[in-house]
Amino acid sequence: MSFTLSATDVKNLRDATGAGMMDCKAALTEANGDFETAIDILRKKGQKLSVKRADREAKEGVVIAMVNGDKTKGIIVKLSSETDFVSKNEDFVQTTKKIAQVAIDHFPADLEALKALPFEGNTTIGDKVTDLVAAIGEKIELSNYEKLEAPQVEYYIHMGNKAGVLIGLNKVNAAFTDAGRDAAMQVAAMKPVALDRGDVDATMIKRELEIGMEQARAEGKPEAMLEKIAQGKLERFYKDNTLLNQSFVKDGSMTVAAYLKSVDQDLTVTGFKHVMLG
Repeated sequence: MSFTLSATDVKNLRDATGAGMMDCKAALTEANGDFETAIDILRKKGQKLSVKRADREAKEGVVIAMVNGDKTKGIIVKLSSETDFVSKNEDFVQTTKKIAQVAIDHFPADLEALKALPFEGNTTIGDKVTDLVAAIGEKIELSNYEKLEAPQVEYYIHMGNKAGVLIGLNKVNAAFTDAGRDAAMQVAAMKPVALDRGDVDATMIKRELEIGMEQARAEGKPEAMLEKIAQGKLERFYKDNTLLNQSFVKDGSMTVAAYLKSVDQDLTVTGFKHVMLG
């Protein structure tokens, strides 16, 4: 069956997908004018482009952190791109914020569940990302999704949407908002690997002990002293790399745990999430 391709048809497809005019015209021609088929063709083009660019690194992008109305849940999403030219585009930023809103509204279990959720009524988040690949012409990935629940969740987005942090507090009080934000900024600045010493992965502890012993051995320390020296170095590692034991960046005379206690004797952090570009 023949059909007449109109400029309006091409424009409507471009508005729906963000693809280029010539790509839309070619897709509609291939689809014999069927709008939904043309969208599928463009998506397939995007998927092929994703595979073609699979070896490219998407180190730029946008990170958005968000909490729900009563601050009991928080999410972070990262939409990655190859270039900062794309990530600084306001439409790209707004799309990431819309994905974050869907995430906080539905609080899916994982990244794949997030990609399967409806987006703006007529597509899924995963398909929207594929559409972006076709429209923009570079590798675009919804690469990270983190979530956190706690009695009170606070968040921080680093300048220019370069990183997002969620902090879970063990108590609820509007007066704790600043303390939660301070803790979140601490995470962004100092990049702790765990909340407290008991939360550090056993493999990481083993590696730090081995490194400490080898360093001491290289310094000519007696073999009988190596383990003790390595334990001392591990204590330093805990102080530098676990959130509650780190020196508070706003006041180096106290740890983060001590700062929280200065706000409320029982206040502490129950968990955190940190997502960065790169």
